[in-house]
Amino acid sequence: MKRAGMLRQVSDFSDFSRGHWLPELLSRGEEPSHVQSSPDGQHLLVLQKSRPPPLPRLVAFQRHGIGGADLERNWQPPQPALVGLLFLQSPVTLGSWVLAVVWEHGRTEVWHFVVAVGWQLLQTLELCQGARARVVSVCSQGASLVWCEERPPLDAHSDMSKCAFRFCVCTRALEVGEQGVRLGTVRIVLHNSPEYEVLASPQHIFLVPAAASFATTSKFLLIWQPEKAKLTITAPSAGFVHSKVLRSSSESDYRKLLLGSVGLLSGLAPLDIHTSAVSNSGGLLLVSTKGAVNMVEPDGTQRHIFDLEGGPLAQGSPVQLKTFGSILACMLAGVLYLIDQNSGRLIEKKILSMKEVHFLESPGEEDSIQLLTQTGIYSFSFSKPEDSSRPEPCLVEMVFEEACRYYQRRSLSSSKLTVEKLKKGGVFQAPVALAAILQRSLRQKQKPAQGLQDTYAKLLSTMSLELQSYMSLELLKTCVVCAPESEVESYCEELVEQEVSRILHSDMDKDNLAYLNSVFASFPKAAWKATRSCLQLQQNGDGLLVARATPEVWKKVLGGPQQEEVGQNGVVPLFELICASFLRFKPKWLPSFVELTQQYVSISWAYSSKEGPGGRVPLYKRALGVLARKNKCSEADDEMELELLLCSKRPKAVLQALHLLIRLKRWQRVVEVAEKFSKLSPLLNKEIFTTLLAEFAQHRELDPYLDTLWPLCPAELTATDILTVVLQHLPHSQKDPVPFSSEGNQLTVGLLKPLLQRVVQRPCIQDEMYSDALQSPIFPPPTPPREH
Repeated sequence: MKRAGMLRQVSDFSDFSRGHWLPELLSRGEEPSHVQSSPDGQHLLVLQKSRPPPLPRLVAFQRHGIGGADLERNWQPPQPALVGLLFLQSPVTLGSWVLAVVWEHGRTEVWHFVVAVGWQLLQTLELCQGARARVVSVCSQGASLVWCEERPPLDAHSDMSKCAFRFCVCTRALEVGEQGVRLGTVRIVLHNSPEYEVLASPQHIFLVPAAASFATTSKFLLIWQPEKAKLTITAPSAGFVHSKVLRSSSESDYRKLLLGSVGLLSGLAPLDIHTSAVSNSGGLLLVSTKGAVNMVEPDGTQRHIFDLEGGPLAQGSPVQLKTFGSILACMLAGVLYLIDQNSGRLIEKKILSMKEVHFLESPGEEDSIQLLTQTGIYSFSFSKPEDSSRPEPCLVEMVFEEACRYYQRRSLSSSKLTVEKLKKGGVFQAPVALAAILQRSLRQKQKPAQGLQDTYAKLLSTMSLELQSYMSLELLKTCVVCAPESEVESYCEELVEQEVSRILHSDMDKDNLAYLNSVFASFPKAAWKATRSCLQLQQNGDGLLVARATPEVWKKVLGGPQQEEVGQNGVVPLFELICASFLRFKPKWLPSFVELTQQYVSISWAYSSKEGPGGRVPLYKRALGVLARKNKCSEADDEMELELLLCSKRPKAVLQALHLLIRLKRWQRVVEVAEKFSKLSPLLNKEIFTTLLAEFAQHRELDPYLDTLWPLCPAELTATDILTVVLQHLPHSQKDPVPFSSEGNQLTVGLLKPLLQRVVQRPCIQDEMYSDALQSPIFPPPTPPREH
């Protein structure tokens, strides 16, 4: 169930001291004010930078009941401007804080609020060591300040464009104790650098190049981890680039740090940053001028979250970003976008009627978004069902049924998609519907205080691959709809390839097999290309067919439902589908493919496996069955049948091929096959030779090849055996036999003589066994001497 957002007013400023002045202050000026709330939510600080007249000012408002002196500061140019309002932890009292007001020339005022007393200035400090230094950006992390300062060259007439590397990034602890406020020693993080904006997360400091930086230095971001003193270089267009631990100040030089990565960085595209902010998860949120919202993680990786509507963003149009738990709130041109920052899903979009809106901290309420406007403070929260821990069974079933109807219309298959099949998870068809249901089932196992972040993380880990597949498929469908007619075919091929790949990596049941049959029938050429891609079929340098598919894919090709299991409804097994594609688009590869499948049978299945094809119809016979189903037969089909029989290397298939060649009277090929396959086994050798000897006795077609045939004679055949075979296969004549016939096709003793001589002269096997005993040098042995 989708959560509904509710906007309610929580304050009309009447609970703040001088609250009647707040709407007037917020409505003044051309530029938006900067509004910031204290960590405890009891104070509002409003900063108006450039509004002459009157002068720029900082005003603090506190809620009624805590009373005390107000805080109001004005300044007038050329007095240095205010660059930062920072709340720092105070170790004096647990949970207390102090306010640091940092000015451009480094002067820092530390303020503390005491109940019933009001705002008190604790101390004024000088943040920078040099009198000519100028602070351009500042942030706080815990009880430390981190800032980027400009250090102008000593020569006042120097060209500033040639001194771009005149900035320095520093850090300094601000210690608040009972004796007052004290600044720690200055530590230089980076010197001789371009201008950076510093942004703090709980564990890291992000250094974002200023808009006026050189093009060569505005192609990457820097991430500093104070705890490990490690600086990471990352680029949105390339990801992580380099990291280095800065052990000494000499290693903090900007140009030395980049020296090893200049070649890589020079080829990167410049950064496209319109707005930047830090999320509560510790990442850096970036909004490009095109409206793309991305998250840069502390390790340097980047991921896309969302695309804001409205096209390119103008340089002056403000974009506000704030994270509340796992929800990212974006404010652009009066439109509030609420986005799940883990999945990138748009939760809600609201058009607000307020002119100026500011995000406020909402302590203790992760799911509540606080908005400050000219009319008051509003809270945007999500309403929850009364029993949100348990989804209503009828509602869940209704969602599944709706998903079935929707995806049945868009499916390429005519097979019925049922709720049970959708729930089973064999085919992932409705990720959005299942996401809502899975989210509920995960939430009810968690404690309510854990919030949504862990829930969505588990949900995404469960569904990440399915969601990626679903998004790519939806994008491809959009491309097909919008593409010109000339490009539709290529998109269809890509779609079919994705579907074939998906089926090959899922359970090959009867429904999936029927779906593949419909795909192969509807898009034969695309299915053929998809098959080649999934099996990674190609010819090597020797012209042999090779396949680099995994054993799991081969199991799907060679296993799965067989013909006797799928019935007689026109559905054929996957192996037969692929063979038919080979016959149609690449016939000469089919025998090599069958040979490859036989090789992978031993890899994909263990010996005597019940799931394997070992005990079923041999693969070459299945391929021959596909060949026999062709409507028209030709000489090429005879050649294909011959190659399929021979590629199996099975004795019965080889003998069948030999008889086919004899029937076709292709005697040269007969001899070649006999010579090649006689080496496989002695039994096959004897069968081949006996078959050819019978043919030799009937006609004279083999006479030119006798010098090749006689060496194939098996060792166990004797002259008697040979004469017996010849006499049994002599042709029967209708006339009385005569000694000298005029016909030239009769067998003569002269043709058999070389074979008989070879057999007779060959040593007998028994002679070889007793040859040692028969080769005694003296026979009989001498008489032993007698003893007298």
